[in-house]
Formats: sequence, structure tokens, C-alpha cells
Amino acid sequence: MSRDSNHYHQPVLLEECLQALSPHEDGTYLDGTLGGGGHSSAILSCLGPQGHLICFDRDAMAIAEGRKQLDRLKSPAQLDIVQQNFGKLRSALTSLGIDGLDGALLDIGVSSAQLDRAERGFSYMEDGPLDMRMDGSQGPSAQDLLAQASEEEICKILWDYGEERYARRIAAAIVREREHKPLCRTQELVDLIYRAIPSQARREKQHPAKRSFQAIRIAVNDELGELETFLDQIPYFMRPQGKLLIISFHSLEDRIVKQAMRTWENPCICPPTFPVCQCGRQALGQAQPRRGITASEQEIAQNPRARSARLRVFCFDGPGLEQARQGGLK
Repeated sequence: MSRDSNHYHQPVLLEECLQALSPHEDGTYLDGTLGGGGHSSAILSCLGPQGHLICFDRDAMAIAEGRKQLDRLKSPAQLDIVQQNFGKLRSALTSLGIDGLDGALLDIGVSSAQLDRAERGFSYMEDGPLDMRMDGSQGPSAQDLLAQASEEEICKILWDYGEERYARRIAAAIVREREHKPLCRTQELVDLIYRAIPSQARREKQHPAKRSFQAIRIAVNDELGELETFLDQIPYFMRPQGKLLIISFHSLEDRIVKQAMRTWENPCICPPTFPVCQCGRQALGQAQPRRGITASEQEIAQNPRARSARLRVFCFDGPGLEQARQGGLK
């Protein structure tokens, strides 16, 4: 199969993912972020008639594009594509009758295709409706959030999710603006941010609205909450020697993933003063490698988005895995 990037979205760290996952032809695999189907296509091409690939995505546009990409392969493997958030892992896999996975992959964050479509409201470079929902049919939009949240709540979102040092100024400006008229367009928010920050900050290399847009998008889609829920649930489904791969693009996501993997490596909850473990929790496996994997300079030159990507891999090969699959680690 060709592993060239498709027009919708160029998959990052593709070769590294395939090498770490090492799909076998009769295995069962999950791609929790289908997107344009780049990673899914690579996995599906390795599967035979007894293989099974399950793909999730909450974005209807991604589902449509990803399905076209996968259908071109005419694979003999079983394929299930579900419009669902990966945070709903347990209910979605249970409804499909899946009780075990040989591998799972998440490529977290907003895709290039979502950013490129102004009507989705993700981009601070193009004017569009202030939406930012991954699933446009579900939940409040960015416009709704900024209209209803208190100044303190908006400030917390901008600081916690965007590490925006001018969060308080921007939050106050949003509240003042909405007293006169609602914020409905992305360009209106960009202009407001530009006016709210100090003049020297406007001349920085990074776009003045980048951190705020990231923060609001994360809040609208509950991205970190969904990731934490997924990480809580995934051990229940991993088979012995199963691999979990997660690609993140900023420190907030990566910190959550890294902490979960450290807990799986050492799940003991006994006080450090105990000379011998009393809780009975054993390691589920180990991260490989511990610092994660980053893109090569060659890939970054071809796909600048890969520069901030970090792949973390966890192999569920520890003695505590069966305990986790039985629900013993909560």
C-alpha cells in the first residue's frame, strides 16, 4: 500500500507508529481518531480476513473522508467506523461486542482540514462563525461558551488550557464586549484579543490569538477530560502484549498521557512508609521508550505540523494487566 499522505490530513509519525504497533493480520485494533484515515489505512492494509479495525471520530466530516480513504483499500478485514468520541470507549466497544484489543492509537488535537475550513471556526487566520466544535451537532459552541461563562471562568480557561499570560485582560475584554453585542465571528475575537494585550505582545512571532483559540477549543470539546476518561478505560480492553500509541501536540495532553503511563508502570497506592506492598496492585506494563518518540528532521521539513508531535507507546505486558481487565484498578 502507498503510505503517502492524503489530501485531507498528513499523518504524523506514520512509520514510527507502524513499527511500534506491529499489527498482525488477525489482530483487533482501534484508531480512536480516524481523521482523514492516514493512520487507519496503514493499519488496515496489514490486516487479513480475520483482522478487525474499529475507528472512532466525533467529526462527521472526518468520518466521511476517512471512510472514502479506507474503502479504496478493499481490505478483507472487518471494519467498523463509529461517529463517537474516544472518551466513550467503553460503551462504544461494548456495543460492538469487542472484549479485547491488540493495539490502539490516538492522534490527538485539531486536524489541518478542520483548521483550513473557516466555517468550522477553529482558525484565527480566517474569519468564520465562532463554533470550534469537533461535532457540530453536539454541545455549546465557542460563541455560547464566551456568552455564558463568567469572567473568572474565561480567565481560568485561557490560563489553564492556553497558558495565556494575558488571560485576565482578555477575559475582561470579552465580558465588556458582550455587554454591547455578542461575539459571533472568529475575526471579532481575534480583533478583541489584539486590542486587549500590550503593544509589545502584538509584535511577537507567535500569533496573538493562538493560545486563546487553543484554550477555547479545548474547553468547548472537553478534550483533556475526554483524554483522561479514555486513559481510565483503555486498560480494561488491552490484551497481553497489546500496544497503546498516543500522539500529542502540546504539553497539557502529553503531561496527562505521561502521568497515566507512569501510574500503569507503578500502580501501588500503599504509603511509602510501608515496607511491603499491601494493595496488591502490580505493573500493567512499561512505556517504550520512556521519553517518547519525536519526528525526524526530514519529516518536519515535509510536514511542519510534526515538529510539536510526541508519540508515547505503552506495552501492556505486566502481571497486573489481568487485574485491570477484571476491573481491579479503579
